[in-house]
Amino acid sequence: MTRITWRGHSTQELLSILRLRWSYMKHCWHSLTFNAHMNSSYASDVCLTPIFWFVDNYTHCLGPFFVVGVAALTTSVVSIAYWIGLPFWWAKSQLVTYFLLIVGNWLLLNVVFHYVMAVITPAGHPPEGVSLVEAVSMCGKCIAPKPPRTHHCSICNRCILKMDHHCPWLNNCVGYGNHRYFFLYMTYTTLGCLFLILFGLEIGHKYLWLDHGENWTEIEPLEGQPVKFNLSGHIIPVTHPNEYDEFVLPPAVHNLPTPIVDTDAASPGRRRALWFMAFTNVAVVLALGSLSIWHAKLITRGETSVEAHINEAERKRHLQQQRIYINPYNFGTKKNWKLFLGLVRGRSFWRTVLLPSWHKPEGTGLSFHTVNDAPFEDGWP
Repeated sequence: MTRITWRGHSTQELLSILRLRWSYMKHCWHSLTFNAHMNSSYASDVCLTPIFWFVDNYTHCLGPFFVVGVAALTTSVVSIAYWIGLPFWWAKSQLVTYFLLIVGNWLLLNVVFHYVMAVITPAGHPPEGVSLVEAVSMCGKCIAPKPPRTHHCSICNRCILKMDHHCPWLNNCVGYGNHRYFFLYMTYTTLGCLFLILFGLEIGHKYLWLDHGENWTEIEPLEGQPVKFNLSGHIIPVTHPNEYDEFVLPPAVHNLPTPIVDTDAASPGRRRALWFMAFTNVAVVLALGSLSIWHAKLITRGETSVEAHINEAERKRHLQQQRIYINPYNFGTKKNWKLFLGLVRGRSFWRTVLLPSWHKPEGTGLSFHTVNDAPFEDGWP
């Protein structure tokens, strides 16, 4: 029996060496993560520190490019819709075209308004050099009092009131001052893309499907002469152009309508524009649509993106103690939506949500009512 060796070591000795080295590596890892101050999560954060450093220091530099990209993408989609969609529907039905212009421009107005407001409106931050009685903790990075629902943004390098997240597409934080603008922008953009997809299906079917093979060329032309079959099934070559065998008549003349080929519609540039519209709108619906649904769920529960993770951890901690955690800012679905959209003090849904509105969020952002407070009216605060 042949014995396998490597550098003078047998197979069993090699396995023993590998086990010892693996045990040594595990021992080193556990020695570095033996307590809560140096656990596996902390070690992972240390490994990801270069990525965090890059995000914190360069995301704000990339923000203006993202804003320009959103503006250019929106402009190109709207331009293609007017270039291809408007003439198509105008030739089809002028009444439908008027309806599409009204609805489409209403959606466009809301998209542009809410995006611009989300970009230029500050999310809000605690006042500096002022004693805050509302403070509940100290920010370890700002070394300043931190009001409830306030969190530090490492990109903006300051605390943000009721912070949700930092959005590079806005080059701004989403928080107390502009959360409503951000959510309505996502909602109207998703609706606008669905609108373009719905009323662009027929255009895409006509120009990308039916007219796709209009300009084909025959690679192998047919050769030979025409033939016909007689009553016995034999093939007889056709030697005269007459259409009728019984009588010698001149060929019949058929005055058939000649189809009008829209060469502009069949151009490669227009096809590429339609493919661009298709991919862009579908991608936006999937991305922003999913994000809008998730934020709608958060609003329904009366929490932000940051608070969603905090509340989930609190629920697990209370569950281990056989207790039930209650979000102090959850007043129920209806109340939460009214407070978020600002439907208080007599404001109506059609004027506040369906049309652009500059109204500011209620309160100061430094303090918030909770479910433990005495009942208050709809005109909160």
